[in-house]
Amino acid sequence: MQRPSTFDFRLGLIGYPLGHSLSPKIHAAALRACGLQGTYSLSPIPSEDKLALQALLTRIRFGEIHGLNVTIPHKQSVIEFMDELTPTAKAIGAVNTIYFRESKLIGDNTDAPGFLSDLKRVMSENQSSIANRKSAIVLGAGGSARAVVYALLHDGWNVTLAARRIEQAQQLAKSFPGYNLSLTIFDLRSLDFDLIVNTTPLGMTPNIETSPLPKNMIFSKHTFIYDLVYNPRDTKLVKDARAQGLSAATGLGMLIEQAALAFEKWTGANVDRTAMRKAVE
Repeated sequence: MQRPSTFDFRLGLIGYPLGHSLSPKIHAAALRACGLQGTYSLSPIPSEDKLALQALLTRIRFGEIHGLNVTIPHKQSVIEFMDELTPTAKAIGAVNTIYFRESKLIGDNTDAPGFLSDLKRVMSENQSSIANRKSAIVLGAGGSARAVVYALLHDGWNVTLAARRIEQAQQLAKSFPGYNLSLTIFDLRSLDFDLIVNTTPLGMTPNIETSPLPKNMIFSKHTFIYDLVYNPRDTKLVKDARAQGLSAATGLGMLIEQAALAFEKWTGANVDRTAMRKAVE
């Protein structure tokens, strides 16, 4: 995608609420690192306001906006307004990146590759061998869980899904026919998995003393913890795991990686992840 060097990119994020978002800082850093002009704006739209959602997406069609990220609660509700979904977004059933190509409004999902890329990075940094570690449990069954499950299944992991509402977990499992996806209710006393991924909001600011796992839970010594929550920087789940000598990471790396992949879709520029990370550290 060739654009003039003076092109002014207008990018943004749809979701509700958005007061906690680090995306403006991350994408401002990406624009600077690539020497590009542009802005990244927040569009807080409540889940019930479909007219506002449709009006914002129409602005992409008219070239007023060049790219949007999508977060809770709109990752699935935007789908009906798309002309086309990428294979990844279609398989996951959730959209986190929107752009306009060849007169089509396209919904994409960079959460899945962003998660997997960062998971491999942090496990490598913590000297955790992925090749021989293939059992994972995913906590939650929302839009983020869909991306994580998709990424893990396609990378050869045996995945168990834990959700408070078993009906939601069953619905997610049906989205991935042909895979052996195990289900369990959210009643976790002990876990013997190579990887635990939290996709729920439990532990997020301001409720920083909450955790998706029971109090005083004993982890298996070989378990790696990945918490998609990145605010606070170290969640209770991560701190509890590290207190037992385990390796653990929050979702800041995934946030940066999925943002970088979306930025590349919008601008055609390969962005320095280090610059994006420095902007929020």
